[in-house]
Amino acid sequence: MTPGAYDAVILAGGAARRLGGADKPALRVGGRALLDRVLAACRGAGETVVVGPRRPTARPVRWVREEPPGGGPVAALDAGVRQTTAPVVVVLSADLPFLTPETVTSLLSEVGDGDGVILTDADGRDQPLVAAYRAEPLRRELALLAAEHGRLSGLPLRLLTPELSLGLLHHPTASFDCDTWEDITTARARIREHGVVLDEWITAVKAELGIDLDVDTAALLDLARDAAHGVARPAAPLTTFLVGYAAAQGGGPEALDEAMRKASALAARWADEAGTPEQSAG
Repeated sequence: MTPGAYDAVILAGGAARRLGGADKPALRVGGRALLDRVLAACRGAGETVVVGPRRPTARPVRWVREEPPGGGPVAALDAGVRQTTAPVVVVLSADLPFLTPETVTSLLSEVGDGDGVILTDADGRDQPLVAAYRAEPLRRELALLAAEHGRLSGLPLRLLTPELSLGLLHHPTASFDCDTWEDITTARARIREHGVVLDEWITAVKAELGIDLDVDTAALLDLARDAAHGVARPAAPLTTFLVGYAAAQGGGPEALDEAMRKASALAARWADEAGTPEQSAG
């Protein structure tokens, strides 16, 4: 599915009763608001609609409210879908700390000829608020529910999906949501685990600085190691800073690659000179 071929609807309302009424989408995990983490995962959307009270966000979105406010997920979904025009709508809740762009891409790629595809969690349960739907069948079912019940406010989400032909995509972590303070604590601890902490940190820094550039973390760490071992330990952060500065002047990923190549070669030459006179003469 090509970029811009889908719109995104994010449900960011709700009373968050199990969080004591806290503004759940604004709670931070890894230094970033939960809503901003979800927005980053669907940055390829042509239109992004957030249903809920207006709040600061890392990128522009269209804000709407269900009628009446607090009418529940079905009413909120209907309000959001009315603002979309793309043939496919990605529907997400605003409390998914581990959702990634790759998961959204996987959902889109699995839509196929059906009415959509929804994620299943670690226990195999369907998660209709982590899903990609074809817009027309979704609008049809919402209209039928409104006609049958006389309203959408207060209806449970489980009434929406039985008549849709939906595929399933299993993912053990992407549908993890934060309904309680224990969930928030778990999410904050998980992103600090050894295997993911660097990726999480780099992603957070790029988001904070407004940098949309893929970084070869392994190559950058290799450069820092070579500078630290071949020159002096403080050379590592200073070298990577200068590489970043040079890349910013040049612009784009090619400039970054070239800056790292030059700095790595310089570190290698510097290290060579630390050998014996015979070695360095060669």
